[in-house]
Amino acid sequence: MTATTTTRTGAPEPSPGTPGSPDSPGRRLLRAGFGLIGPRHARHSVSVEQLGALALPIGDDGVVIGVDAEGRPAVLGLNRPTPYDVVLIGGLWTAQVLALRAAATGARVAVETGRPQAWAQMVHAMGGGQNGLAVYEVGRVPPQGASAGTPVLVVRDCGMRPPRGRVASGPWQAVLTLLPYLSPVAPRLLRQARLVGVQRISPDESAELGRALALPRADVEALPTLADGFTLWCADRDRQYVMTQPTDAEIGLLGTPRRMD
Repeated sequence: MTATTTTRTGAPEPSPGTPGSPDSPGRRLLRAGFGLIGPRHARHSVSVEQLGALALPIGDDGVVIGVDAEGRPAVLGLNRPTPYDVVLIGGLWTAQVLALRAAATGARVAVETGRPQAWAQMVHAMGGGQNGLAVYEVGRVPPQGASAGTPVLVVRDCGMRPPRGRVASGPWQAVLTLLPYLSPVAPRLLRQARLVGVQRISPDESAELGRALALPRADVEALPTLADGFTLWCADRDRQYVMTQPTDAEIGLLGTPRRMD
C-alpha cells in the first residue's frame, strides 16, 4: 500500500519520493526539461554467444556496384572529402552503370570522352545533361566546383592512352579512368589510384597486372576467365570479386552486361 500524508485541507498527498510526489524522480526530470516520461520496459540482454547475431545488413554509404561472393551488396563510396582516383580496366558498360548510379545518389557526373556518341543515349535519357550528367571533349572538362553538397564524379573515357586530365581528383571530386586494356600509361595510373577494378583480360595482361598489384596466383589465373559483369576490385591489400546486376531500367538503356564494347 502506498504511504500517504494528509494536507491541511484533508486531501491525501503522496509521500516524498513516491510516484506523483513533488520530489519524485519523474517530476524532477519534467522540471529539468526532459519531457514526458515514457512507458517502462524490462531490459533486454543477450549472452556473449548471441552477440554475433546482432548484425545489421547495411554498409557504408555510396554507390551499390553489385553483390559480392556471398550475395551481399558491394558499396563503393565515391563521395569523399579527400581526393579519390579509381581505375577500371574493363568495358564501357560497367563505367556507364557506375556513372548512372552515382548520378542517382545526387552526384554530378562529368564525362570526358573521345566517343560522345557512345554516351549520347544516356545524356538524352537523363534530360539532355540538365539532370546530373554532362559530356565533354577530351581536355575540355571545365572546373566542376565540387563541394560536400554537390559532389562530382569525373569519368575519363579517353582510350588506351588518356592524356593527363585538366580536372584532377580533389575534395568531393572523384575521378574514374576507364582503360579498355593495359597500356603503356597503365603503370602510372595504377600507382596513383586508390582503387583498381579489373574485368576479363588476357593471360599475358593478367600476369603483368599481377606483378603490378601483387595479386595472388589464384587471382592471376582467374582474371582471364571472368564472365561478363564480374569485376575484381583491389584496394591496398583488400580484394573483392563483385558481380554487377543491372536493373530493368539499366538493361533498357544500356543492354545486358558485356566486357567488349
